[in-house]
Amino acid sequence: LPYETDNIQLNCLAAESARIAWHGGAKVGVLPCVPFGVNTGQLDIPFCINMNPTTQTAVLADVIGSLSHQGISKLIVLNGHGGNNFRQQLRELQARFPEVFLCTVDWFGMINPADIFDDPGDHADEVETSLMMHIAPNLVTGLEEAGDGSTNQSRIKAIREGWAWAQRDWLKATNDTGSGDPSKATADKGKELIETLSEKLAAFYSELAESDLSDLYETKNN
Repeated sequence: LPYETDNIQLNCLAAESARIAWHGGAKVGVLPCVPFGVNTGQLDIPFCINMNPTTQTAVLADVIGSLSHQGISKLIVLNGHGGNNFRQQLRELQARFPEVFLCTVDWFGMINPADIFDDPGDHADEVETSLMMHIAPNLVTGLEEAGDGSTNQSRIKAIREGWAWAQRDWLKATNDTGSGDPSKATADKGKELIETLSEKLAAFYSELAESDLSDLYETKNN
């Protein structure tokens, strides 16, 4: 898969989901994708560019401030990179911009990938390869050239079990920079995924567009 895979996938998903929502009556706008994300575990990979969370927070603050000045009161941060986690940034920024509703969506957490894929992983795997085979097949080399995406587990039991976390050193945790076997990827699976995600996101956009920010919580009386 090429550099920029996360951006290509996210741009397609953002545009298609917004198109569906717009035709359904929701007034939705899409801002450009920020091309860099948090890659502190991949710094040894040539041309892998890291943007620290503090930098992301500064970028988001400028974007939110501009939108607030223009009277826009709702913003969804759509994330397509596993190294990003915008929750803490949005906690900080929500206090600074209480007039703007802030939320974030990780597209890879929206559905159970096992509903579509045989052997999902989390990087250049069957999922991402299928998406790229559908969205930008000219940028995908033949599967016969792909590695098997095998990974090396942590020696620390708590991390293996998932209740402790540490950043992965990517060149030690993976054997070919992939994490997950792409060999069963198909463009049809990618098409099914992008359609499923787009419809689900569009419904969220529409619901949020119609929501009254002064009345977001259910009460026992209604």
